[in-house]
Amino acid sequence: MSKYFGTNGVRGRFNELTPELALKIARATGTYFNKGKMLVARDCRLTGEVLKNSVIAGLASVGCNVIDLGIISSPTAELMVKKLGAAGCIIITASHNPPEWNALKVVDGKGVSLSWERGEEIEKFLDDTGDSSFLNSISKQEKTNRANWDTIGSIVTYPNATSEHTHTILKLINLDKLTKRKQRLKIVLDCGNGTACVIAPLLFEQLGVETILLNATLDGTFPGRSSEPTEANVSELIAKVNETKADAGIAWDADGDRVIFVDETGEYVIGDKVFALCVLWKLSIPGVSGDVVTTVATSKAVEDTVKSIDPKYKTNYTKIGAPYLSEEMMILGKKAVMGGEEVGGVIWPELSLAKDGFMTGAKMIEAICEKPLSEWLKQVPVYHNVKSKLKTSSTEQKTKMVERVRVHAQKKKLNSIDIDGVRINFEDSWVIVRPSGTEEYVRVFAEAKTKKKAEDLVEEYTKIAKG
Repeated sequence: MSKYFGTNGVRGRFNELTPELALKIARATGTYFNKGKMLVARDCRLTGEVLKNSVIAGLASVGCNVIDLGIISSPTAELMVKKLGAAGCIIITASHNPPEWNALKVVDGKGVSLSWERGEEIEKFLDDTGDSSFLNSISKQEKTNRANWDTIGSIVTYPNATSEHTHTILKLINLDKLTKRKQRLKIVLDCGNGTACVIAPLLFEQLGVETILLNATLDGTFPGRSSEPTEANVSELIAKVNETKADAGIAWDADGDRVIFVDETGEYVIGDKVFALCVLWKLSIPGVSGDVVTTVATSKAVEDTVKSIDPKYKTNYTKIGAPYLSEEMMILGKKAVMGGEEVGGVIWPELSLAKDGFMTGAKMIEAICEKPLSEWLKQVPVYHNVKSKLKTSSTEQKTKMVERVRVHAQKKKLNSIDIDGVRINFEDSWVIVRPSGTEEYVRVFAEAKTKKKAEDLVEEYTKIAKG
């Protein structure tokens, strides 16, 4: 098991993800990518500049030529990997986590972020002797991988990433729909004081819509609202949509890969429905066809939407985490028309293999030129979900709990998926029991057509997991 890498990078508070550790991981990452050209970007967290400097120093010290993209969104950075022909990228961002957190998200040259399994390969270049002296703990292999004084990598800045991202999105939007519309759309944008501040106002101005901005100043303390755009956290956005009679509202997390909507009636659109809507929009375009990739924690509304358009289309399930989505999208190639997850992260493969909240927002603008967002939502099946978690004392106990559910599913010959815990599918509901990757918990999620049915499933499978 990886010591530092989690589902999507190395994450921690500043006393855990220190500048020293960032330097060490960057050196190992640069070596892993054969000392090729590397991109570095960050969000606006207060620890970001310190960690970025450590990362750049680490990469250059092993001979990587480094391009510093500055403060930009994660989708922007991931798009630039291919555009600039880089071997990889390190993005310093803790995404939706609180401001005291930060992380190193590593992306390869194909635009696929590294899971903990691939992170283990990077960690082979690290020394884990536990020596309290950082300098003394550098392994012989690491010392060998250092560049000489005259062969260290170059460091340059690249200020055009956001404008290039915006330009690429605009080329993929049917702008005729906006220009032919009689009345200009009014959209409220909640940038959350994160990297959406850098790109969203620019993008939506070029889309030609009237924008009302909330929390649109970069601030790594996220004073306007918490960095995750849950319904409770975007009450100001909901109120502003109602107050201004806007056509919709949009909110992003701190690095811009997750997005949620608010329709013209002030109804909050949860991440699952955002993804289902994107599937509906894209597969409804004449000539567009293919399969969809999502995680085992995603609402059945997505699979139902796919089947309603064409029963031949398949919904492919992966482990929970963006790297697994991107990996499966890459494996399926042109067969996969879209990927996404339950938190409002959507992959548009014609753009990149990254979750891109700005492409998703632009596509929503295109869609509501045809009809209001509330009307689109009527085509998405309604499900209710209930979430619970069971406290455990060890990894062994987590394993035993999940195994009890797996054995139950096998004995009862239930329709199950066991790639990340155990998800059991019923005709109009499902339940998943899975171990937390970061905490001593087993999580139990259920979804059904009624809240009562979802609650009953959670209760039933909690008992089964406990034994």
